[in-house]
Amino acid sequence: MQRFEQDWFWNRGVNGLKKSRIGYLFVSPYLIHFIVFIAFPLMFSFILVFHRWDILSSMKWVGLDNIRKLMHDELFFKSIYNTLIFLIIHIPLQIIFALFIAELLNQSIRFKGFFRAAFFLPVVISGVVISLLWSQLFAQDTGMLNIILTRIGLDRVPWITSPRMAMPSIAIVATWKNVGLYIVLFLVGLQGVPRNLYEAADLEGASQWQKFRYITLPMINPTMFMVVVLSTIGGFSLFIEPVIITGGGPMNSTLSAMMYIYKQGFNFYHMGYAATLGFFFAIIVLAVIILQRKFVEKDVQY
Repeated sequence: MQRFEQDWFWNRGVNGLKKSRIGYLFVSPYLIHFIVFIAFPLMFSFILVFHRWDILSSMKWVGLDNIRKLMHDELFFKSIYNTLIFLIIHIPLQIIFALFIAELLNQSIRFKGFFRAAFFLPVVISGVVISLLWSQLFAQDTGMLNIILTRIGLDRVPWITSPRMAMPSIAIVATWKNVGLYIVLFLVGLQGVPRNLYEAADLEGASQWQKFRYITLPMINPTMFMVVVLSTIGGFSLFIEPVIITGGGPMNSTLSAMMYIYKQGFNFYHMGYAATLGFFFAIIVLAVIILQRKFVEKDVQY
């Protein structure tokens, strides 16, 4: 019995510990990354929620003051409203364009590879460069878009100088930059649709619209769900385009939530309040994603 206990100790205890060390060695890079760049910043941000800190001086305990301030911050709620308006314009616009172009590129056309690369190109270009380019195109008097409109006899459009037009203009820029990524996703989904379904529909005399409505759309539902979720998360992180093109104006009409949180933290050094806004905004994003899962995922076919 004693011999058995000694063997068990060496086989399961010592050798098991050595194997565990090797396992921990392999996962240590991810663990270090998780602790340094995710767990620690999250814990530190949560501590900041209950403190006032301007980076230069020591933190001061303020209890729930940051949360009370948030509840009366009209500009923060306006920034959330602006972000939601952006999402309402941006997501349908992006899905319609991406699906339409993907459907075209899924056909047997010449220079298919060139067009796929051309539509994907804006995805890999810096958002700052694209925003600077579009700010020139949107210029009231010298912008290319208004010059074209005046040449064909139409009035100039205040693309980024009108509070009503500024956010739709930002949505156009974001759609143009990101649509290539979603075209690729839709192409993958379209190429996974069995061709025999279309052949059977042809034998039944179905039109192109009927094949798209009753075969294509149901079969790419998982891709559609993924595109909606990714577009939503990307839309909530709207930052570069309004910063470069409008600076949040005119009249705060393009002030996004991420932009407002950044200003509180790094322009005004209200780090504790910025952390509070960040957590509150994360809860809103999580709630929207959960609602999307309830209303969209139930129709997904795997």
